[in-house]
Amino acid sequence: MISRLPGLSLPEMLWRTARRWALAWWRILYLGAVVLVLVLSPSSYGRGTRGALARHIYLDTAPVLVGFTALAALLSLVLTRIVVVTALSYGLSRYALEMVIRVLVLELIPLTAALFVAMRCTIPNGTQVARLRQSGSLEALRRRGADPVRVELLPRVIAGVFACVTLAALSCVVALVMAYLGVFGFNLAGLPGYTRMFGQVFTPSVTLLFALKTLFFSLAVALIPMAAGLHGDEGRTIEGSELGGLARMFAVLLLIEVGSLMGNYY
Repeated sequence: MISRLPGLSLPEMLWRTARRWALAWWRILYLGAVVLVLVLSPSSYGRGTRGALARHIYLDTAPVLVGFTALAALLSLVLTRIVVVTALSYGLSRYALEMVIRVLVLELIPLTAALFVAMRCTIPNGTQVARLRQSGSLEALRRRGADPVRVELLPRVIAGVFACVTLAALSCVVALVMAYLGVFGFNLAGLPGYTRMFGQVFTPSVTLLFALKTLFFSLAVALIPMAAGLHGDEGRTIEGSELGGLARMFAVLLLIEVGSLMGNYY
């Protein structure tokens, strides 16, 4: 809902809101293009940048890796048990494990990993960038001839993408193992049927969509908070810019998920 400011008519308010949203999306796209060029440029990986990149990758990934993997394992066991018991009661036990893999591995874990990395890493990193901008540190870098995007944003963006992809990939492997154990237990009797069913689910097209979805999730949660922190929103505080960036990030994640569902099931 749009609140009307004193002295502004409703059309003016609508125009200002549309202009602010269009500018925010343009900044996100522009920052994404700049980061892509910097990622592909060998000059972005100098001695100082390599150290900052390694530090951010470690801080964004290592502290949450064990906890999120354990959470994914617990979620896998609980969801597998619920689906198997429900399927048995309806005489659909042959479809239970496939349903678990489709729902858990293809849909829930990549989205959960992206949200976890956003809340734990990239949104706080965006706040740090916003405070650097307000304190004048980014402008000081420009005056010294350094590129603030290369020095401060690029390591954080790469670290966010790496953390999201790593958590999603490792948690999917753990979920597949836990789903097997939840149905067949600690024996190899069900392994041939399980691998055959896995191959039926992960067709080349589904695998490609899964990889693209995970990549786009990671880019969304890594870039959008950085864009909000670097530029902010016109007339808003840091907290207001964070909320705006959060809303845009959720909108992008929702669109990616909808596109993935349409590609997999329609």
